[in-house]
Amino acid sequence: MFKSGHVSVMVADFKKAVQFYVETLGLKLQHETDGHFAQVEAPGLTIGLLHLTGEQGMQPGTSGSMSIGFEVEELESAVETLKSRGVEFHDYVQGQAARLVHFSDPDGNTLYLICNR
Repeated sequence: MFKSGHVSVMVADFKKAVQFYVETLGLKLQHETDGHFAQVEAPGLTIGLLHLTGEQGMQPGTSGSMSIGFEVEELESAVETLKSRGVEFHDYVQGQAARLVHFSDPDGNTLYLICNR
């Protein structure tokens, strides 16, 4: 049914957002258009970073109803790598089937790492 997935994230500071997703998280920059749109890729997920000027559409980091998860093989090593790049983690969640740790992008959008058991 579904071929692939894409998430659009509204950002306030375009350069800072691209730097975070590409350099800090290590995602691959697919393309960038005029300082207003960039597409980055994680395995199985494409993320569009969108900077709109003025009062157009959704505002960055305001909804709280969306989060982006990145599945990792080993949670502890992924956390240490991102901590060394300046990421601050909010909390760790130990579930029966998976462990999660939450953090935010520069606009306050919720992201998380997940490691399935």
